[in-house]
Parts: sequence; C-alpha cells; structure tokens
Amino acid sequence: MTDLTPSYYKYWGKADKETGQYHLLPYHCLDVAAVGWLLFNPAEPLCQRLAKQLIVNPEWLQRWMVFCLSLHDIGKFAIAFQSLVPDQSTSLVPSNSRMPYSERHDTLGFILWQDVLSNKWLDSGGLSLESRHSGLAKLLRNLDPWMEIVTGHHGEPPKRMPIRHQNFFTVTDEDAACYFREDVAALFLKDVNGAVLVEKDLKKRLKFVSWQLAGAVVLADWLGSGRGAESYCQTRVSLDEYWQYHALPFAKQVIAKTDLAHSEIAPFIGTSHLFPFIKSLTPLQDWVEKRQLAISNQLFILEDVTGAGKTEAALVLAHRLMANGLGHGIYVALPTMATANSMYTRLGKAYRRLFGMDAHPSMVLAHGARHLSEEFRNSVGMPESAPANQFYSEDEEPIEAYCSAWLADSRKKALLAEIGVGTLDQALLAILPAKHQSLRMLGLAQKLLIVDEVHSYDPYMNQLLQTLIEAHARQGGSAILLSATLPHQMREKYVRAFCKGTGINVPTLEESPSYPLATHVPTLEQSETALTTRHEVERAVSVTFIDEIDDALNLLRDVVKKGQCACWIRNTVKDARAAYDTLVNQEWVDKNKLTLFHSRFAMVDRRRIETKTLDLFDKNSTAEKRQGQILIATQVVEQSLDLDFDVMISDLAPIDLLIQRAGRLHRHVRDAAGNHLKTEGAIDQRGETCLYIFGPMPTETPAEDWLKSKLPGTQAVYQHVGQLWLTQQRLLPSKKICISRDARMLIEGVYGEQDQAFIPDTLLNFSFNAEGEAGSKRGMAQLNALKLEQGYTRTSAEDSGGWDKETRIPTRLGIDTMTVALARIDGDHLKPYAQEKEFAWELSMIDLPKKNWGKIQENIPARLHGIIKRLKEDIKMLKWIEVLPLTEEITRYYDSDTGWGLNKEVSDESD
Repeated sequence: MTDLTPSYYKYWGKADKETGQYHLLPYHCLDVAAVGWLLFNPAEPLCQRLAKQLIVNPEWLQRWMVFCLSLHDIGKFAIAFQSLVPDQSTSLVPSNSRMPYSERHDTLGFILWQDVLSNKWLDSGGLSLESRHSGLAKLLRNLDPWMEIVTGHHGEPPKRMPIRHQNFFTVTDEDAACYFREDVAALFLKDVNGAVLVEKDLKKRLKFVSWQLAGAVVLADWLGSGRGAESYCQTRVSLDEYWQYHALPFAKQVIAKTDLAHSEIAPFIGTSHLFPFIKSLTPLQDWVEKRQLAISNQLFILEDVTGAGKTEAALVLAHRLMANGLGHGIYVALPTMATANSMYTRLGKAYRRLFGMDAHPSMVLAHGARHLSEEFRNSVGMPESAPANQFYSEDEEPIEAYCSAWLADSRKKALLAEIGVGTLDQALLAILPAKHQSLRMLGLAQKLLIVDEVHSYDPYMNQLLQTLIEAHARQGGSAILLSATLPHQMREKYVRAFCKGTGINVPTLEESPSYPLATHVPTLEQSETALTTRHEVERAVSVTFIDEIDDALNLLRDVVKKGQCACWIRNTVKDARAAYDTLVNQEWVDKNKLTLFHSRFAMVDRRRIETKTLDLFDKNSTAEKRQGQILIATQVVEQSLDLDFDVMISDLAPIDLLIQRAGRLHRHVRDAAGNHLKTEGAIDQRGETCLYIFGPMPTETPAEDWLKSKLPGTQAVYQHVGQLWLTQQRLLPSKKICISRDARMLIEGVYGEQDQAFIPDTLLNFSFNAEGEAGSKRGMAQLNALKLEQGYTRTSAEDSGGWDKETRIPTRLGIDTMTVALARIDGDHLKPYAQEKEFAWELSMIDLPKKNWGKIQENIPARLHGIIKRLKEDIKMLKWIEVLPLTEEITRYYDSDTGWGLNKEVSDESD
C-alpha cells in the first residue's frame, strides 16, 4: 500500500492518559491477529484439532481466523469510545461528548458488523465465492457467528439486544471501519475460498467448536494487548509493513514467555517409573497398567477402598492415554481447596516423569486461595513479601515444580497449564455463564480430566459434572472418575453423559454386587471389571451404635488412658463446638492435645489447624506425637486428607460417608504404640478396628422425631432421614463393614430404588421433601448450565440470566455466605487479624452467613465506622469486603481455637 492516509489511522486502540502515548487501533488489531496467526499455526495441535472438528483445511482456518481477529476491536472505531480519552492528539479524530459510551466496545463491534460492515463488504464482492449469486444470503447468516466469537473477546458473547449503531458511530467512523476491513481482507484473504463458509452443516459444527475458538480469541487478545506504553506506535506505515516487522516479531516474543507450547510426552514404561515408591501394584493399578485402550477418547470410573492407590492408578491411565496420542495434559479436580493443596504437593515430584527429559511442563494450582499455599508460591517463584492486595511472580525455575508465572497469575489462565490441580469448581465454570468460561473450555480441551471423590458432590454439582463430562467428551476429551463407592444409578448417569458427548451408544451396566469395580467406555471388552483389593486395606471394621454423650466421653477417656488417638466426626459446626466445649472441661483431657477443626475459622487459623492435623495423624506421624490426641472435626477431614486414627466416633451419616470416614481408621499399618510399619507385608498391631456411630439407636418403628431427638442439626444437613434409617438397618445384621465385600450391597441397600419402599411411614415426609429438594437442585443445575449446543452466543445463557452483571451463577448451592475480614484494633487504626508478613488481610478472612451480618454489625462501635471506611478506601482488596473489628464484644464470638459461633443459625451447618 502506497497511500498512507486511510482514515483508520486516526483512531487509537490503546492509550496512556498519564504519558499521552497511544497505540493506533489498526496496529493493536494486527498485534492480536499476529498472536492468532501463531496460535492457529497449521502445524500445531490446536489448529489441527479444531480444523478436524470443523472439517476444514488447517491452512484455511488459520487465515480465516486471523482475518476475523483483525476485526475483534472494530467497536473501538466508535467516536463514543474514542472520546474516553479526549484531545489525545490532533492526528486523531476529535472527541464528541454528545455520544456517550454506554455500551461496551465488544457489543458495539458486533452491532457495527451486523448493521454496516457485512452488507457493504458482500455488496462489494469482498469474499471469493464460486457461486456468489446463490450464496450471498447464506454467507451473510454464516458470517455472524464468527464475528460473535471475535467481538466477544472480553470473556462473554456480545449483546444482541436492539442497539442503534448511529448512537455511537458517526458516518466517518463507519467509513474508517469499512476501509480497515477491506485492507485486512486484502492482506489475509488472498486465495481464501469463501465457499467454505456456505458449506452444508459448517454452521452447525461451528456451534460446538465456537467455545474453544472463543477461548483462543480471549487468549490472543490478552497476549496481543501486552505491549507497554514504551512500544506504542503512532507512526503511519502500511498494514503489510507493520504486520511483517512489528506485529509478528512482537507475537513471537510474547508467545515465548507464556509456556503454551506442548511438552513432549514421555513413553509409558510402567507404574514404577512414574512412582518409584510403589514396590508392588495393587489390583487396581495392575488393571490400569494392562487394560487395552480404545483408539478414541474414553471414560473410566474407578471404585476402590480408601488407600488402594486410586490417584496413582488414575495418573498411570492418564500417562498411557497421552502416550497413545489420546490427550495432552491433565486437570485433577478435587472437592475442596484443602484437598487440592494436598494433591498439588503429592504431584510436585511425579508429574515431570509424564514428560520428556528436556521438557519443562507447567503445573498450576487452581482455586480461589491458591496464592496462600506456600507450596504453590514457591513453585511459581513468588517473593517472600508482597503488598497485601496483590502478588507478583518472578522469572525463575524452582527445583520441584515449574510454573509459568504468566499462567499462574490468574485462575482463568490456570487451566491452560499442562498439569492443573484445583477444585472441581474451576472446571465447572467452563460450562457456566461465567466471564472467561471459554478460556477454561479451551484449557480443558484435550486434557485428561481426573475427578476425585466423585461421591462427595450434592445433586446440583453432580448434574453440573454430568454436563461438563458431556461437553468434554464432545470436544474429544477423556475423563477418569474416582470414588470410594458410587451408586449404580449415578454410574449410569456419568456413562450416559459421556456417550451423549461422543455420540456413541450407551452400554448396559450390570447392577453388579462386585467391589472394587472398574468401568470403561467405550471398549471391545466388558465395560465393567470386578477387581480385588490389596491385602493391607482389605479389612473388616466393626460397628457399634451409641446414643449418649457420656458413652462417647467414656470411649475418649479410654483412648487417652491407653495412649491412643481418636477422632469424633460431627455433622454440624454447632455439634462439633459443643463436643469440644464439653471435653475441654474434663479433668482427664490435656487441653494441649485437644483440637477442633471445622470450616468457620479465619484462613490463618484454619491453615494452622490443618497443618497441625496432618502433622499429628498422617502417615509419618509417630507414636509420641499421636499419644492422647483427640480431634473433634466436621466433614473437613473425610475427603482426600491422608489421616489415620486409632479410634473413631462418627455422628450417624449416609452410608457412603460412613464408609469414607471408616477409611480413616487404621489407614496405615502401625505397631501397637502407633508407629508406622514400613516393612512390606507387615500387619497392623492395634487390635480390632471399630467405628462407633453416635445417634439414635436403631429401631424398626422410628418415631417422627427419631433423628431430631439425638441429632437435631443433622437433619438440616442430611435431609433424607429415611436413608439414614436405612443406613442403620443395613449395618445391623453383622454390625461389621468388610468394605471390599459389603460396600456395594450397603450402597445399593440404601440408595437403590427398590429399597426406598422399606422406609417407615413416619419418616416418609422427610424423605419426600429431601427427594423434592434434590430434584430442585438438579433442575437448577440444568437451568444454570450453558446451552452449549447453541454456540457462543448470549442466548445460550438466557434461561439463567447469566452474563448479566447482577447475576452470579454458583458452582455450588448452599447457605448464602459472605467473606468478612477480621481486624485487630490498634488505637485509631485497624490491622489485619493475621499477623503474617504477607497476605495478612487475605489470611484474616472468614466466610459467614449473610443472614447474620445485620446482627453482627450492631456490635461494631460507631467510632470505628469512619476508620473502616478509610481502610476500605486505602486497601483496594477490601473495597467489596466487610471488615469486622474484633472488639471486646465481638471476640466473644470468635476464638482462634474454636472458630466462629454467633448463634444457632451460624453454627448449625455442616463443615
């Protein structure tokens, strides 16, 4: 191009108000397009995979997407947008205050495309068609979804509501955008056949692929927007010259810093290579090492007892699948942040063996408080000290785990890492109308999705997980689900969701009594394989029912007398605190050996208690440490934490949770004193393993208040009272759980459809209400999940009202909580409750029920209101968080050893 005066050079794309520097809009558009050129390299797996799903040529997809990306910011041609930085330069279009910027530029870009650019372009013959006269109308319809994808580059689709483009764009703006579109078409679409766009069924295929494309667009925009003000360009050069000598070199530099390249997968040698500490394989591990794999994506459901090595088995499967070219990367999804932290530590040394010797794969922790994990901060190179409201990353490679700082600085990017460990919530956000969900969808594509503790999720999360599995399968992903036990009907639902996503027939699953069990779909062999379990964990647990607090106290007194350790798992925070308060006043209890662990602690205290709990009761704990220790806990200890107790009391709970809790009894082989025996084949010497179940005594004729008479809070947590009654009845005959023999019978005997008929009439109303609420939760999940089949468009979330600023779609249902920062009073100042050097305010936070905030606020003295206001103005991260000063009155409600307890409403909850 010799004419350097097109009007599109009069528009800025990025600007710095302080320095007055700006980057021309056409250059910014080409920066982003250049990143797209590299992301959609036809030689790279991303472009090849998406082209295959669209059934188009990879070279065609690269050129077409780069053209579309060059138009991603056409909404910025609006004078309404340009006027955000008025009088930036006389070389730019003059501002116009009469056109307010009341719609974002992403939506404005899509509206401009629909109303102006598409029609003018096609009218001028701007795209090569073999039969233009017959394809124009169809082409016009087929172009819109592509432009919806690229203009929706800020993490959500653009609005489609009626908007008059004339309210934001002048005719001059429209002309500039048209000229720019013509010139980038000339630059990128030479020899690109537009007839592909009117090919039958492409639009339909695009709907499902659009979510990954949208994620790639978000990624390209983030990376392409990385220019600092020092490299802004206002000099007018031809688009071709800027592309060759500025945009492409910049894109290569920025891509190199992100560690997005695929690391080479190491060949699978054997389980012992991946996990050298495994000297002999468990039956499950032997099965996953030898199982014949399908040639396409597949689903595995692995059910085995606690301690059978399910996590290692899942990683062996994942390695085999990746080595066979059936995926690249892993995301391990866990139920809680604590379990995710623990898994991140476990994988820190093993994950590199999945990749080649010279590879530098990234592993990132993905959950809301991951920067508070010391292990994660060390792995990403975070500094020892940082401002309270943010953290920074350094460019260094630690010894154990390597994380790209760019990948680690945002949960939204974390799923792009080759190995991700985090909560299930981060993966579920890929199928909910959450901002940047498309980036998560892209990150999960081709990853092996491993979901641990599948049995622990409620009906709402289970339904969302089914939707995620279907979506993951549709884009070619494999999944591995791990569970101690899983009802047959739930197993069927997961298999059905996967088969729907892959478009294959659903196999018939037998209502087999076998346990452990491996389910594999699709396969040329039997879908289900009965397994044995290893000798060390194939044990019987005696069951004894108790119904008086004094019975529990006597048991614990005996534990202390014998120098053993014990845990009492309570179903509510209120009951846990009550048990702790009772024990702390017993003369035979050493207060230094009594610990309370639940979810209502400030982060700093919860982290301290969790660390203490692991130190006292994990595999490496010694008899000296364990002697006389008593832990009172809620459900926080029943999942994924590697704990081992000599004696356990549990409140009556659903059968699958009791089995899970029993897995923390004699979990490791120890001598009579409690020292870990590491000799292979050693036998536990602590005597009989017994689970004491506290609650109402078993009866065939329960009264209506059967449960409430002993555990009133439990009924609010586990509402299906009939299934709690069935749990007792199924345990009564033998008063023993031989997990490998009885688990399937017990699970189906409580959750099986036919067994619901045995529930007594006096408990039916509770059960009907519980089933109704479970159905409501499943319905809510179906309503909230994106209608992915509609494609990347705003109507995919219209049922839930998602992507609306006022609507927050949750990954979990439960009591409505709010985050509160606890503060110490220091004269006329408020300081964080946590006294750590870094992240003190974040470590001072606690989640409290919203409904109680009004009463809590009444206790804040008026003299502190102004101080709180100034604090929230000074500390950016506190702007939207309530601050609670720990006055003398309020300290009655919070204690570092017992946590929060305002009243019944606050503490009568699980966790």
